[in-house]
Amino acid sequence: MRKFNIRKVLDGLTAGSSSASQQQQQQQHPPGNREPEIQETLQSEHFQLCKTVRHGFPYQPSALAFDPVQKILAVGTQTGALRLFGRPGVECYCQHDSGAAVIQLQFLINEGALVSALADDTLHLWNLRQKRPAILHSLKFCRERVTFCHLPFQSKWLYVGTERGNIHIVNVESFTLSGYVIMWNKAIELSSKSHPGPVVHISDNPMDEGKLLIGFESGTVVLWDLKSKKADYRYTYDEAIHSVAWHHEGKQFICSHSDGTLTIWNVRSPAKPVQTITPHGKQLKDGKKPEPCKPILKVEFKTTRSGEPFIILSGGLSYDTVGRRPCLTVMHGKSTAVLEMDYSIVDFLTLCETPYPNDFQEPYAVVVLLEKDLVLIDLAQNGYPIFENPYPLSIHESPVTCCEYFADCPVDLIPALYSVGARQKRQGYSKKEWPINGGNWGLGAQSYSEIIITGHADGSIKFWDASAITLQVLYKLKTSKVFEKSRNKDEKPNTDIVDEDPYAIQIISWCPESRMLCIAGVSAHVIIYRFSKQEVITEVIPMLEVRLLYEISDVETPEGEQAPPLPTPVGSANPQPIPPQSHPSTSSSSSDGLRDNVPCLKVKSSPLKQSPGYQTELVIQLVWVSGEPPQQITSLAVNSSYGLVVFGNCNGIAMVDYLQKAVLLNLGTIELYGSNDPYRREPRSPRKSRQPSGAGLCDISEGAVVPEDRCKSPTSGSSSPHNSDDEQKMNNFIEKAKMSRKLSLPTDLKPDLDIKDNSFSRSRSSSVTSIDKESREAISALHFCETFTRKTDSAPSPCLWVGTTLGTVLVIALNLPPGGEQRLLQPVIVSPSGTILRLKGAILRMAFLDSTGCLVPPAHEPWKEHNVPEEKDEKEKLKKRRPVSVSPSSSQEISENQYAVICSEKQAKVISLPSQNCAYKQNITETSFVLRGDIVSLSNGICLACFCANGHIMTFSLPSLRPLLDVYYLPLTNMRIARTFCFTNNGQALYLVSPTEIQRLTYSQETCENLQEMLGELFTPVETPEAPNRGFFKGLFGGGAQSLDREELFGESSSGKASRSLAQHIPGPGGIEGVKGAASGVVGELARARLALDERGQKLSDLEERTAAMLSSADSFSKHAHEMMLKYKDKKWYQF
Repeated sequence: MRKFNIRKVLDGLTAGSSSASQQQQQQQHPPGNREPEIQETLQSEHFQLCKTVRHGFPYQPSALAFDPVQKILAVGTQTGALRLFGRPGVECYCQHDSGAAVIQLQFLINEGALVSALADDTLHLWNLRQKRPAILHSLKFCRERVTFCHLPFQSKWLYVGTERGNIHIVNVESFTLSGYVIMWNKAIELSSKSHPGPVVHISDNPMDEGKLLIGFESGTVVLWDLKSKKADYRYTYDEAIHSVAWHHEGKQFICSHSDGTLTIWNVRSPAKPVQTITPHGKQLKDGKKPEPCKPILKVEFKTTRSGEPFIILSGGLSYDTVGRRPCLTVMHGKSTAVLEMDYSIVDFLTLCETPYPNDFQEPYAVVVLLEKDLVLIDLAQNGYPIFENPYPLSIHESPVTCCEYFADCPVDLIPALYSVGARQKRQGYSKKEWPINGGNWGLGAQSYSEIIITGHADGSIKFWDASAITLQVLYKLKTSKVFEKSRNKDEKPNTDIVDEDPYAIQIISWCPESRMLCIAGVSAHVIIYRFSKQEVITEVIPMLEVRLLYEISDVETPEGEQAPPLPTPVGSANPQPIPPQSHPSTSSSSSDGLRDNVPCLKVKSSPLKQSPGYQTELVIQLVWVSGEPPQQITSLAVNSSYGLVVFGNCNGIAMVDYLQKAVLLNLGTIELYGSNDPYRREPRSPRKSRQPSGAGLCDISEGAVVPEDRCKSPTSGSSSPHNSDDEQKMNNFIEKAKMSRKLSLPTDLKPDLDIKDNSFSRSRSSSVTSIDKESREAISALHFCETFTRKTDSAPSPCLWVGTTLGTVLVIALNLPPGGEQRLLQPVIVSPSGTILRLKGAILRMAFLDSTGCLVPPAHEPWKEHNVPEEKDEKEKLKKRRPVSVSPSSSQEISENQYAVICSEKQAKVISLPSQNCAYKQNITETSFVLRGDIVSLSNGICLACFCANGHIMTFSLPSLRPLLDVYYLPLTNMRIARTFCFTNNGQALYLVSPTEIQRLTYSQETCENLQEMLGELFTPVETPEAPNRGFFKGLFGGGAQSLDREELFGESSSGKASRSLAQHIPGPGGIEGVKGAASGVVGELARARLALDERGQKLSDLEERTAAMLSSADSFSKHAHEMMLKYKDKKWYQF
């Protein structure tokens, strides 16, 4: 047997103690009885951690920009994130290191570059010509605050306005400041005594690049002549300015003001505006000024060749429209359309056919960035319909409360879900193609299908196709449809246990092969769904009610009826006073007036039309018991082969046969132990008084407790914070995080809720204190499998493994009747087997390996359409068939052994079956705890992947539990991460990084290497459209656009150098393709060496380009000089 050095990853223990534990392990298993060695294929070089893609709506957006030639949209956020969108499937996420809010974005149109201005007064130049955009240059303003930027089309000089009212000019190529500055006191009239306020607008006259229009917040607008360095005209208005826009001919401009007015000015008449419009103001009869309205935050002025110009604005509603939703107003000729939005408007842009500001704009769409949505309006169609959004931006339609991730699903699943989801599509969208269509898709190297399921606060569940690093919604299921909704506030039943979101999803259990879906909701309800392609009408919704009690008085001498002796199986006769097929019972209160026997929600009594897709098979609800509300469900499992669903909470466990609609098992956690309970329990005891009695520990009948564990107190991080100094150091937040993983409510996902205020058991009943609830032993993991239930078993049989928060694993044997009709007539026999295993910390996950080390999947039925009547011979076949496990272990390899893999919050164990010896053990963490553990397959091997509360991601080989990867990834900063983090096969993982976004990552070295190919290209070579034709007469009489030699004005030779203390240039890391190889070892070193070579090559090619640019500029200079000489050669002096 190869010696594995079981390293304690986070313990900080010395190598000596580690080798001591290894010797101890060898003593436990003398070489004679040692398990056969399994060749493990996974090594540490197969693992590398990196982020892959981020999906969803950019959280807290703050800025918007569009490249009209490349057709790429950019969105900046308040947390310094940058999201770029091209054609559906091409999107990219970048992050500014400072995390400061993005206040403005400016594309270098058709150049593959973007300038971002941040709230910390930095400007950054992003290179978009690489798959992972990176910053080439940064400029930090030291003495001024940046308020507005403007980059004219095809110019390399960026105008930067500041809070002091000055304008600086930045060379975008070198990211250095020009010496040319427009000072506020030179721009405004000398007679003006007050400061004009910050710069809120800069733009050049579309017909004359030498004239710059500057808008100051106070209401002053200045037309500045760049050549003569003085103001040509000054326009003053009493109200503050929010934005300014030019008419494309450069003779008029429009301003939007804080009193809800628009003013249109002729460039040459600065005295007063040509026209003043109050779009939403009530016109008073006696010629008085209309009533003031809310500020118009932005206005755009877009012209068309064939008709009237468009004036598009946001804001400006009258103050008396209380409760009116935010609006975008489109004024076109005499018509004014007011388009209501669901959320407040952050910014909007009009998409036009031309990038040239001096041409007819021909607007075709408006992109509106809302606080929580992105809307695109079609301007060319009557009624201004919106485009159907192809990006996956609706993740947060209702707050996400849980999610699951499945890689390598059956190939027919995505088409099946897509076909039922296609019928749910809304109508009335624009008939045109989505116009933001830049970039190119990457090469999808992954051939397997991936599905993400998200559960939401409103009880909805969404299935997403996540194959090949894209995301697309497939199908949405509303679980609340089976319940009666209260029509008004007064009717609200008093039985709910949560103040809001009573249908919120907490746990999802899904079997991809059989397509059986089971959900647990926050109101202690469980719903089982079958997938069908046929529409059905369910006359009566099948439902069961379950009383799960927590009675521990007289536990020392349990009554016979309460805990049946272990050998006697618990039959399928319903052990409850409730008939198996009942609707909510009439008794709503017991004799002493306490609420009793009522569920929290009322199931609909009318027939329910169920569309193709997931259809309700059975609703199970926990009921109130003697005035105490049912406790939330902490674990859930469904098995299609056995026809069973099982769930547990801090009171106990219940198992239901969903085929016969009968409750098979309903036991308190203590009753599960029978006479083997290792704890001396006192009624309603706080945690610290719970100490094990030595006698109880030794009484374990079939316990596989190894000697070293026998003498330890069976504690876990979630059961007692009083056990060690390390655990005392854990703060309250971490304790909450644990409970969050098991018992949390969705409400903390809502961004406005403070973590401190978020109580985790929002029960209205004060009779049960939270410490009492936490101290109960909850069911934390459930796993159906076909394995050896007892040491004496010679063959595997169906059973259920149950894990608790105190680190106990119990095994329940299942005796199933034969298949076909017999399965519906004969009872399923359920009996505790007496097998008890112990680990440190709450049990999180269990799985089984066969003798070759391959994963044994739980038994499952293949999916079949159950709404179609079967043929007779089909029925005959079914009669003979018994639900058999799909695993190889049940048929030919009966005599071979298996391994149980059990992961808890603190450690992992691999237990050999049927002997129940501990084959391998690994203490995962001493000072923290595991939030999520998954047993996953990766490149023909299997490993255990764990995410710890201290931010570490770890993987361990199976079955030997050798540490393969340990990377500090991210600290547990909020409950959302704790609840949504999950690993799946092929090295994939995800979590909700914000209330609106999913972050995907990979821990597979192979995926990290292929990622570059899989990512889409943002930049594609596109020819810039031709400039508008000036026409013969305009050329003759000089009426066309005037160009300006900005180089001559702003270059160092004429304007000098800028003050060094004004701004600091910071070179960016843009050369290194944004890759920061977190990989260690040979692969990482090779990658770094390759990057260094690439960078060197890039620098050399940059040098070549610069040399070529210098040559071409010298060449063009000589041409210009020659042309000038020819032009003036024959002219007399008086003709100049």
